[in-house]
Amino acid sequence: MRLTVFWNNMHEQFGEAYTQSLARDYVLEGLGSRTVEQALADGVGAKEVWRAVCEAFDLPASAR
Repeated sequence: MRLTVFWNNMHEQFGEAYTQSLARDYVLEGLGSRTVEQALADGVGAKEVWRAVCEAFDLPASAR
């Protein structure tokens, strides 16, 4: 998954303003207790990060 697709998915699910806050501040256990921004900066793939977001927020199957 490309980063542009990842961010488009985030904006679609959470809205533009909340996406930035979520990515910066929300710690996800599925990412090793890192935020989205930290995980991406550490080289975790966008697809893996997206899966962790989907699990953490129980997004519908259609979003996954």
